[in-house]
Amino acid sequence: MKNIAHNIIKFVIKENLHRILLIMFLLIVFGAVGMAIFEPNVNWDNALWWSIVTLTTVGYGDIAPTTFGGRIVGSIIMILGIGILGMFTATIASVFVEQKLKVNRGMSNYDFTNHTIICEWNYRAKEILRELRSDSRVLDQPIILIADIDEKPVNDENLHFIKGEVDEANLQRANIAAAKTVVILGDDKLDNNARDAQVVLAALIIESINPSAYTIVELVNEQNVAHCRKAHVDEIIVLNEFSSRLIARAALDHGISKVMSELLSASTGNNLYQVPVPRELADQSFLVVFSEMKRTRNSIVLAVYRRDQDIVISNPDVDLKVAANDQLVIVSQNEQ
Repeated sequence: MKNIAHNIIKFVIKENLHRILLIMFLLIVFGAVGMAIFEPNVNWDNALWWSIVTLTTVGYGDIAPTTFGGRIVGSIIMILGIGILGMFTATIASVFVEQKLKVNRGMSNYDFTNHTIICEWNYRAKEILRELRSDSRVLDQPIILIADIDEKPVNDENLHFIKGEVDEANLQRANIAAAKTVVILGDDKLDNNARDAQVVLAALIIESINPSAYTIVELVNEQNVAHCRKAHVDEIIVLNEFSSRLIARAALDHGISKVMSELLSASTGNNLYQVPVPRELADQSFLVVFSEMKRTRNSIVLAVYRRDQDIVISNPDVDLKVAANDQLVIVSQNEQ
């Protein structure tokens, strides 16, 4: 309660509303005193009530001045009240409009925790955002976009925008220290080398501030993968390499790209998920885990992620023992 009162007082002083409120208070006192003096049948309580409703232009009509002096006082209150009240509401409205423009133009600071940050905006960022919003886990999660564009690019109330380059100052404005996931995309306006260099630099800054943030970077040149690994990036995606391999696989095994498209899209069909090993299946063989996941959850286990070794074991041997702290990569209609 104290914080609310403190914030209200701070807001009133910052926006110079205290002057308008003081004038309104003096007008109310003037009207109440004048009404009580000139109208012998009106007591102080009713005079104060009349002054307030007249100043706010409500004018219930339950009390009305009948003397010449009372009507003069009433006229002054009504004329000045319209102007003062108009100034008050206009000031409040301008503050909200300014705040909205400030947000849309990327001039705000944020203090979210466990949020996602997307660095740079391009057609891939738009698709990434769409896919994220198709997943119930991040449907309403705050996402902060840092990009050197004019204004917020899409209408998403939980997408927050910071205008500028992906540097330390703007990352601090996005509260990078408390972020959960960071996606670093390349600036398409730069050549490939400069683009990847910017990505690597951003990764280094992020890892130096928040090593626990899960970082995913997009590169053009495979030669820069080593630099990202030195920056302790969690996942590295090389655009040309990924698309070329998918095209080659589709040429050899027709229809593979359609399967991959479904598995990678959160909006249709089955999807890929990484889930913890169910307690009852810990320390069981992969064959048992595979069978039980399919029988009880209608999920297909594709791989086991060994967290302690940071390795993925695809299509494991049937006798591989699945540990309690492993993660299962599954195909399922929903996250189990």
